[in-house]
Amino acid sequence: MNALYDWAQTFPKPRAIVAVSAHWENAPATLSASAAGTPLYYDFSGFDPEYYTLKYETPDATDLAHRIAGMLGYQPVHQFSNRGLDHGAFIPVMAMYPAGDVPVLQVSMPSLNPGDLLDLGEKLRQLRHEGALVIGSGYMTHSFEVFRNPSRVMGYLDAFDEWAAEHIHAGDVDALMDYMNKAPAARIAHPTADHYVPLLLAMGAADDPRTARTVFERLGLGNHIRSVEIH
Repeated sequence: MNALYDWAQTFPKPRAIVAVSAHWENAPATLSASAAGTPLYYDFSGFDPEYYTLKYETPDATDLAHRIAGMLGYQPVHQFSNRGLDHGAFIPVMAMYPAGDVPVLQVSMPSLNPGDLLDLGEKLRQLRHEGALVIGSGYMTHSFEVFRNPSRVMGYLDAFDEWAAEHIHAGDVDALMDYMNKAPAARIAHPTADHYVPLLLAMGAADDPRTARTVFERLGLGNHIRSVEIH
């Protein structure tokens, strides 16, 4: 949380935030609620009760919702009026902007196809030029097997993370798109694609993927966390 907060202090405060999280897939791309103070969506179970009392009340994002709807290329764009931000969106944003004074909207992943996420990012790119922050929220590796057998799995996760970092820093979108065929241990690092493909959203929203840099990296629950900034 502290690393995310420190990162946010290194660039201008955004006029708005758009988040695409590993935890929401809905086709076609759909919007979360935009009303001020919409309750968060606690899409997890088995955690300490404290986590289900978290609040993050942000300003009205209706104008942002209309702007995004016009960018998606189809009408009408559905919006869930009672679905607040899920934890893949509210945790990083809460850490970066704890005052909750920036309008935030979540957009669903239209599928788990990397190309669809790249395309969605390209559609949202103009928002960056208007002062918005576009966030693709996932994990660099997302293996549950590492909980049960870390000694067998950890080397594979390390290899995938190293491969991903090399191609992220090179801005090699084609390789990152074809990760299932080109990355080592892709099926071990990502048994499902949901925590990987938000990376392609961020790549698509960038003006130049070759500007990608790792801001910080570490292990969390045995998996690799790698936070990347792209302009």
